[in-house]
Amino acid sequence: MKTKPVKSKTGKTKQKPSKTANDKYILRLYIAGQTPNAVTALNNLKLICEEQLKGKFHIEVIDLLKNPQLGRDDQILAIPTLMRKLPLPVRLIIGDLSNTERVLVGLDLKGHT
Repeated sequence: MKTKPVKSKTGKTKQKPSKTANDKYILRLYIAGQTPNAVTALNNLKLICEEQLKGKFHIEVIDLLKNPQLGRDDQILAIPTLMRKLPLPVRLIIGDLSNTERVLVGLDLKGHT
């Protein structure tokens, strides 16, 4: 991932990750079984990613009924929860992802059409 210099509040220059056209989004969807909300969240996520990211994404579905430790490790408190692992910073969106506008803002995709 490329970095770009950014001035901090103290005036020091530090490197901040910058998104490029080649960045791949690593997304993790936490669910608990095949509930209607879980199925809706996964379908909505796939549609948004196919429209907005055009193949530059990887979705990992974590079923907390099968792997509860992963939810504890990532401090997941509600389900379904979408975690954007990459690009940094990590971001969380809770719910069935039916509000496309909110998901686009949460994934920092607003304006990437």
